[in-house]
Amino acid sequence: MKMKGVYIAVSSALMLFALAAAGCVNNNPTTTTNQTTAPPTTTPPITTLPPGTYYPGGGYGPGGMIGIGGMMGPGSGIYQPNAQRMTLAQATTIANNFIQSRTDLGFKLGEIMEFQYNFYVDYVESSTGLHGFEALVDPYTGDLYPEPGPSVMWNTKYGMMSGVLWGAASNATPMTVSPSQAQAYAQSFLDGYLKGSKVSDVSQFYGYYTLDFTLNGRTYGMLSVNGYTGQVWYHSWHGQYLGP
Repeated sequence: MKMKGVYIAVSSALMLFALAAAGCVNNNPTTTTNQTTAPPTTTPPITTLPPGTYYPGGGYGPGGMIGIGGMMGPGSGIYQPNAQRMTLAQATTIANNFIQSRTDLGFKLGEIMEFQYNFYVDYVESSTGLHGFEALVDPYTGDLYPEPGPSVMWNTKYGMMSGVLWGAASNATPMTVSPSQAQAYAQSFLDGYLKGSKVSDVSQFYGYYTLDFTLNGRTYGMLSVNGYTGQVWYHSWHGQYLGP
């Protein structure tokens, strides 16, 4: 697969405002917050071709906010009939290409996880050790784009409303929710949303936390907790967890 360079997505960022109304729920330390629709207990098998109605960018529509081979790269962003799913190694190369293209940001690769509909990428600031922002790699086109939801809407440094990637750096106040509180809020949400699931770890970003969680002892999915309000946002765009 030929992959083009990786660029920063700016001009179409406003399309992500529609995501703010979905998947974000209030949470507090005494009340379990339930979501009306539970995730499926089974998922369809992985095929060599993507679903016909699924577009790069998690369903933003044809082309989304990206193009073939990178953020805002050339191309329509629509899947080709002969598209083949890329490997984790190929997705890792794409994720590292972004680091090399923006050495001024001082990022290193935190982790990369493979899901049914995308590869999840976590970028970490080398100088501080803090998690910077989250991105996704489309498994059929190789497009790299900002992860929707908290990484764009809640990130006080690299998010859409303020930050290095979108504008002037933010002077946000320190978060009022601690990592242990974020874990408690997340577990309270999971107790009502997906019985038997457990929070496994927590990563601190600017303005929020992202947490992996398990079901029956195996990694199942991810959610985020707002660092100021305790709101929980379930990452519903990944699909089935595949590894590593």
